[in-house]
Amino acid sequence: MNLWITISSIGAVAALLAIFGITVYNRLVVLRSNCENAFSQIETQLKRRYDLIPNLVECVKSYMAHEAKTLESVIAARNKAAAGLAQATQHPQNSDVLEKWMGAESALNSALGRLNVVIEAYPNLKADDSVAGLTEELTSTENRIAYARQSYNDWVTGFNMSRLSFPNCLFAGVLGFDKNRKHLEFADSEKLVVAPRVMLA
Repeated sequence: MNLWITISSIGAVAALLAIFGITVYNRLVVLRSNCENAFSQIETQLKRRYDLIPNLVECVKSYMAHEAKTLESVIAARNKAAAGLAQATQHPQNSDVLEKWMGAESALNSALGRLNVVIEAYPNLKADDSVAGLTEELTSTENRIAYARQSYNDWVTGFNMSRLSFPNCLFAGVLGFDKNRKHLEFADSEKLVVAPRVMLA
């Protein structure tokens, strides 16, 4: 009789642990999926940004014949950031890849800032409807990137807190959730919240 009680008790404890483990797993899966969805929103907006930048450079280069180096640096920074995003999309848990990509994004932001300074020296650009439209689209896209990044970071915070909280931390590693996700904070994060001022007016 005592053996039966012992076996039943062990079975009950094992069942409770299994149920709790399933609950923890499901919760972390949902949070991970929300992180991935939020990251895809950032990716969508950044791809739009990467598409707009060459168009802007093409529009202004006829006015800026003596600024080829500035324009080339913008395109080079854009290409490096786009390549970094592609790597980050494939390896979202790799902190080294994310750091490299965030550095490339900051470099692109700086290059756009320098382009803005040069653009302001060319008054004829202010009358160009195509340039004005592109800069407005770029600013709007930057605002959406900042919003999407904040949403991603909020989900990452929730995931990390859930993974590290007790008793979830006892199960998370065993269930395959052995690493925190990294927040996306660029070196020029304050400048990214207020979009790069590639404005003509």
